[in-house]
Amino acid sequence: MQFHHHGYVSADPRVQPAAGTGIDRAGVLPDEVDVLIVGSGPAGMLLAAQLSQYPGVLTRIVERREGRLALGQADGIQPRSVETFQAFGFAERIIAEAYNIGWMNFWGPDPANPGRIVRRSRTADYAYDISEFPHLIVNQARVLDYFAEAAAHGPARIAPDYGVEFVGLRVHEGESRPVEVRLRHVAGEHAGEELVVRANYVVGCDGARSGVRAAIGRVHVGDISQHAWGVMDVLVETDFPDWRIKCAINAEAGNILHIPREGGYLSRIYVDLGAVADDDDHRVRQTPVEEIIRRANEILHPYTLEVKSVAWHSVYEVGHRVTDGFDDALDGGRDPRVFLTGDACHTHSAKAGQGMNVSMQDGFNLGWKLGSVLTGLSPASLLSTYTAERRPVAQQLIDFDKEWSTLMARKPEEISDPADLATYYLATAEFPSGFMTTYAEGSGVVAGDVHQHLATGFPVGKRFKSAPVTLAADGNAVHLGHHAKADGRWRLYAFADRDGLADDSPLARFAAWLLQDPGSPVRRHTPTDADIDAVFDAKVIYQQGFDAIDVTRAPAIFRPRSGALALTDWEKVFAAAPSRWNAVDIFDARGLSRDGVVVVVRPDQYVAAVLPLEATDELADFFARWMLPAA
Repeated sequence: MQFHHHGYVSADPRVQPAAGTGIDRAGVLPDEVDVLIVGSGPAGMLLAAQLSQYPGVLTRIVERREGRLALGQADGIQPRSVETFQAFGFAERIIAEAYNIGWMNFWGPDPANPGRIVRRSRTADYAYDISEFPHLIVNQARVLDYFAEAAAHGPARIAPDYGVEFVGLRVHEGESRPVEVRLRHVAGEHAGEELVVRANYVVGCDGARSGVRAAIGRVHVGDISQHAWGVMDVLVETDFPDWRIKCAINAEAGNILHIPREGGYLSRIYVDLGAVADDDDHRVRQTPVEEIIRRANEILHPYTLEVKSVAWHSVYEVGHRVTDGFDDALDGGRDPRVFLTGDACHTHSAKAGQGMNVSMQDGFNLGWKLGSVLTGLSPASLLSTYTAERRPVAQQLIDFDKEWSTLMARKPEEISDPADLATYYLATAEFPSGFMTTYAEGSGVVAGDVHQHLATGFPVGKRFKSAPVTLAADGNAVHLGHHAKADGRWRLYAFADRDGLADDSPLARFAAWLLQDPGSPVRRHTPTDADIDAVFDAKVIYQQGFDAIDVTRAPAIFRPRSGALALTDWEKVFAAAPSRWNAVDIFDARGLSRDGVVVVVRPDQYVAAVLPLEATDELADFFARWMLPAA
């Protein structure tokens, strides 16, 4: 964590100084805003936390509830989400309170007595095989609390306006704030009163029954399967030996997905309620919790479950739906003004643990794009890439969830290989971890992969997979990706050539061009009154050990002066060679060319381009597509 660059800080350094719209933030909803977020779920709160880094953008978030969420339904946190938490500054704290999934066990009928279940296999969880972060279980409400803290501590000081519901909206083309939004107070002294807010952009984060979705004429496409599940968070006494391990249980009496929860005592149980009749008309949703508990005990035989307390329970039929578009540009004839995120644009079963995770990435994708457009860094056409990038991800999620749900709901006689569920769990691990998302050239904010061979471990269009390096200034081992915060900046990682320390090396020439040439993205797109690293965070990673590097001789672009006191930033120069504290060489670990390579990473942590150090024209042309010349 870096601070003090604006002056000495003695209080909590996570609280950034208020600036712009964060100064004298109005206690009531203003008549006009830049961005209005409807709904304070995972996508909405991440979006607020991201936009809080843009103090010149006036953002408000409205929520029908009267206060914070007390009990969240989602609880599975995939490693990609924990990476995202790291960027927002709270990964370590949420890991400390969460349940870490280390194993998954698979239970099935005992061949000698099919009425009983036995453990069939045990497999280590996949998280640490593909990330430095674990697979977690924690209440959604706590995730929202942490994002709310980040939003409130950002320069724009964003906080939800509770007790306000969405009524409707209209878009008036050609007006300065074209989206007219009708809202209604549902609590407090103004309950029942309506108000109108004009906005540049509106984001519907208001769930599966989204009013924003209906207002812009978008519809869910898909169906609900004829199979029901009961779900409950419970405190129990049991003799089932794997009660603190995630388990998939297949029995003659039905199926259970069991997930231990945070705190050491709480568990979530998804209980198979069986097929639903065609004429059921959702009556299955009235199944009492006592029946869910009875079914659970029947499935767990010979083990028993004595439920002491039920924190929450529900019944649902598996639905798989994707909205026909994620914004209001129905005919593609104009840039979008209204967007949909999360359950407002994709719904699926809960058992794959993807809903909250994918929703947060919707918000992350959209947040920096809105910030870039509203601050004049990028053209409004950038916003059209939100639907182009995120809708395919939602469809992939639906396809995956259909297969996983089908496997989970099988009867024992339908299973030819008892190990196939465990095999599928491991074989598809990269997708539920959040690491299969790939943004494509042409529809997304990414370049081509013609130079991919220079950095095989950083695939273009996929998230930047961090690795350990050594901070040259002090010799400490750090994760390179953890030095990238969710502050809306692009990252330019310059991996030096073998002679990178020399004054006339390809790295040195690239650095000089980046800092001095009028055509470089730093010079072309950084506002003249801003710090030199305000838009592009350029870092260098030398192949040598840290003891061979004199940071004061590194090119000036990697030693920028920033903040009110114009202090040198000492944390942009890194060493790749293994040291006492770091056994990894990032060049080897990520397949990086020893001739040097530039890896361009978007503000939402996805690799946008891989280029040779000499490909300055290609780098300039890429940014010219997505950014405007600075004023």
